[in-house]
Amino acid sequence: MKILITGAVGFIGSHTAERLHGLGHQVIALDNFNDYYSLALKQLNAKALTDKGIEVLNLDLRDDSFVDSLPNDIEYIIHFAAQPGISQTSTFEDYFSNNVIATKNLVDFALSCGNLKLFVNIGTSSSYGLEATFPEDVAPKPASYYGVTKLAAEQLVLQKSREQQMKACSLRLYSVIGPRERPEKMYTKLIALGLEGKAFPLFEGSDKHLRSFTYVGDIVDGIVSVIGNEEKVNGEIINLGTEVEHTTQEGIEAVEKVLGKSIAITVIPKRPGDQNRTKANIDKARKLLNYNPQTTLLEAVEKQVEWYKENF
Repeated sequence: MKILITGAVGFIGSHTAERLHGLGHQVIALDNFNDYYSLALKQLNAKALTDKGIEVLNLDLRDDSFVDSLPNDIEYIIHFAAQPGISQTSTFEDYFSNNVIATKNLVDFALSCGNLKLFVNIGTSSSYGLEATFPEDVAPKPASYYGVTKLAAEQLVLQKSREQQMKACSLRLYSVIGPRERPEKMYTKLIALGLEGKAFPLFEGSDKHLRSFTYVGDIVDGIVSVIGNEEKVNGEIINLGTEVEHTTQEGIEAVEKVLGKSIAITVIPKRPGDQNRTKANIDKARKLLNYNPQTTLLEAVEKQVEWYKENF
């Protein structure tokens, strides 16, 4: 299959590109290499892809000309590209242009692909709101610009499924961790600061937040399982993550255990829009995709620490 992956040098996108390439698919990797976080990390991920023979294109979905560099016989689109996370340095315009306008442009391109079997939107548990413990048919209540614009992007994609213009689904991911996690995210930052002997900035009260910390490999299992199952997943929103909950404090303790040292903590003011609890309800994923994540938190942290030490 010829598969286009957007946001493909990012954390989860790069792992998905590698997996699909390894399964024998022709992968076209697209990314705009923006500087929201370290370009060095993106370039490291891009090199990992090109070393395996995956074509990596530096294109911006907000620029209509991106279509000139892509073939129109693409069979699957997996859309990761987005302005990620809850960041006080990102403006509403950043979220809107990267998450809504870019998705609309990609949908328009998808409609021109005569061989397209499925458009896979990568959504987020942030669409549910401050509590993300629900099945997919519960009304979303996003509490951040990120959650609002990712929900809008999801609906732009699913609209075309409802209109029967293309087959599409959206996968809502839960608290993904593992090698290549972005540098501002919890585990990479914990590992880096722990190794450097520096204090970790903890948002006030977040040590008690509950999360479905899910290993990236388990997430990729769910993503690639939609290939060939387009009739089953068409029009569906599907949660992907682990049902096992851990507090942020338990996450900190897991990193300390793997590093063999304590990490100092500095408490900083709460972050607006941060979720209090996420627990992936994956009944639908089990039914449609036989999805069954297995990696424990400690195993995931061990793999992430190993990756960090090897590369940084």
